[in-house]
Amino acid sequence: MSIRNLKTILVADAATCVGVFAAGLLAAEPVGALLGLPAQVVAIGGWICLAAALLMIVAARQAVPATALVKLIALGNLGWVAASFAVIAAFAAQMTGLGIAAVAVQALGVLGFAILEWKSVAGSGAVAAA
Repeated sequence: MSIRNLKTILVADAATCVGVFAAGLLAAEPVGALLGLPAQVVAIGGWICLAAALLMIVAARQAVPATALVKLIALGNLGWVAASFAVIAAFAAQMTGLGIAAVAVQALGVLGFAILEWKSVAGSGAVAAA
């Protein structure tokens, strides 16, 4: 994968994180009600995403994104996927159908980011030049 493609993936991943952060910060109550989740869970998810987005932007701004940082981001995304399914397991009884679907679909999207990010630095440990 080229450096340009990896940087695009990192920026797209960061943008989705910023969206979750904004929802968690500005609309935790209504988003929580829509999904059937406690507002605090939505807010915590937002703050986690802010931290992740900052790392993604740091990596995307590097001339050649650091392999270790990209792997850390990918592993963090896998943690998010696991946490998402744990949220469904813990709150399924109170979640709305939309909430279960939304959390599952976003988890699968994050899994896609994790796979792309990991593959970009796996093997040789370096990203191809653009």
